[in-house]
Amino acid sequence: MSEKGLLLVISGPAGSGKGTVVSDLMRTYKGEFALSVSCTTRTPRPGEKEGIHYFFIDREEFERRISQGKFLEYAQYCNGNLYGTPMDYVQNRMDEGISVILEIDVQGGLQVRKNYPDAVLVMVAPPDFQTLEARLRGRNTDSEEDIRNRLLRSKEELAKLSLYDYAVINRDRESLKAAQEIHDIVLAEKRSVKRCPDFAKKFYGEE
Repeated sequence: MSEKGLLLVISGPAGSGKGTVVSDLMRTYKGEFALSVSCTTRTPRPGEKEGIHYFFIDREEFERRISQGKFLEYAQYCNGNLYGTPMDYVQNRMDEGISVILEIDVQGGLQVRKNYPDAVLVMVAPPDFQTLEARLRGRNTDSEEDIRNRLLRSKEELAKLSLYDYAVINRDRESLKAAQEIHDIVLAEKRSVKRCPDFAKKFYGEE
């Protein structure tokens, strides 16, 4: 069976609780997963460390790496800074047997799928639209306009669910269960025949 780690994309609309699920996954299955470290053109903030929080590079170097196809995905934010997932970092961790998690939006997830077809794409979602709205309103941090925009964005993201591999429902106070489901998905994918095409040859010691 495959001993190599997987590239795991986890997406979900605001209010899905994907961040909590990822935290539970990292804590519960410590040593099996690593969060990807992105490259960025912005300057480091106090306390941020190179190679732990981000890889800090200038715009010229970032654009050079784009031209060389060294990012699994990248995007420019409204502040003008570029962010991207470095392919070499992800590949090195997977070669060590660690599954790498990319917690990114659907647009980024589909970009990863295009550049790395073996990636496993998981959509985390609340059980229904009413729960999603209640979670967003329960934060008491967003304006009514922001909430409406997030709800509209959630419909756009979930409309692309068929382009993902799996959907995991994150019910209230059940994030650990959702994390376990994702762990089960990873185990099943590692045992997938498509990921072990040479198993029979290795079994019989054939070259």
